[in-house]
Amino acid sequence: MIRIRDIDHVVLRVVDLEAMMGFYLDVLGCAIERRQDEIGLVQLRAGHALLDLVTVDGKLGRAGGAPPGREGRNMDHLCFRVEPFDAGAIRSHLMACGVTPGAVESRYGAEGEGPSIYLDDPEGNTVELKGPAWPAGRAPQ
Repeated sequence: MIRIRDIDHVVLRVVDLEAMMGFYLDVLGCAIERRQDEIGLVQLRAGHALLDLVTVDGKLGRAGGAPPGREGRNMDHLCFRVEPFDAGAIRSHLMACGVTPGAVESRYGAEGEGPSIYLDDPEGNTVELKGPAWPAGRAPQ
């Protein structure tokens, strides 16, 4: 029913944004794709995927609880690019499997803005199922 094509992006919660950017930019060769400083987000291009760095003291990072360490997690969620992306069929399949999916929402990913669904795995890890980017000029309002 669900066919995963690849990983769209991974979101890491970080304490020291500059050190993390230095590592991923200078050591691993990623490039800055876009920044949203008002919410504490820097998105790095990692091949065909994105690596999102979210500051733990920023708007997004505070929602994740304690900073990375023994009592806190540093990965916010894992995103799989799903193809084909039939939101109704995916939601029906998840519910039939006893998984409660979140709402279908438009979110930015490695291919641009498009539909996605959040859900939790059995241990509470958040997983995002991501569809293709909206056609130019056709994103829902």
